[in-house]
Formats: sequence, C-alpha cells, structure tokens
Amino acid sequence: METTNPEHIQATIEASTKAYAPYSHFHVGALLVGENGQTFSGCNVENASYGLTNCAERTAIFKAVSEGITDFKTLYIYGETEAPISPCGACRQVISEFCPSDLPVHLLSKNGEQVKTMTVGELIPYSFQDLT
Repeated sequence: METTNPEHIQATIEASTKAYAPYSHFHVGALLVGENGQTFSGCNVENASYGLTNCAERTAIFKAVSEGITDFKTLYIYGETEAPISPCGACRQVISEFCPSDLPVHLLSKNGEQVKTMTVGELIPYSFQDLT
C-alpha cells in the first residue's frame, strides 16, 4: 500500500485551518490526490441546520469532480483527534462512489502524529457500489 507523503499530510492539516466550524469548533481537513498528481483540498463547512453541513472529504471530492477529475490515487483526512480520525457514514458512501475499493485512505490524528491507512473497501465493506 502507498506510503504517506509529508507534503500531503501538511496540506491536509492546512486545509483544516480553513474550516467554517462556529458550532462544533471541530476542524477537519481532507486532501484528495488525483492520478495525475493534482490535489484537491477540502474542509468542513457547517450550517446552523446541522443536516446542511458539508464534511471536508465531500468538499474535496466535489471540488475534484467539478474540475473534471474522477481518477484518484489517494485520500488524506485530518482531525484534531487523539487517534486517527474516521470519516462519517455519508462521507464513506461518497468516497466509495468516486474511489475504487483499493484506494488508500490515510487517517491522521492531531498534528499528524499518528496515521492509520486503510482502503476504501475496508472503510465501507459491501457498499452500494459492490451491488452493481
């Protein structure tokens, strides 16, 4: 499985600093790396109606797709958590929509001190994509 890139880790942490999180004060960053090496960062954007909040992972994916990029190499997700952060169920489903099941996902803890690497398939086994 692909090893982590320190520049990508730093860019993911930087993305979290742009989060709009006035309600939870929980800043999350994501970095999606395309097959061509192009990167797309994302942060969480909250809303007073929590259901309308967009997570960092989905922000990065939607940015990439809106630019016509749909082939990806890896995904990084960062949160200010003691253990490596885990994406929510909605993000897992969106990730599985656009990323192959063997794509590495690097989950990062506070300050990037710990990294847990999993595949999309490990994050969401037997996804809707597996049914087609």
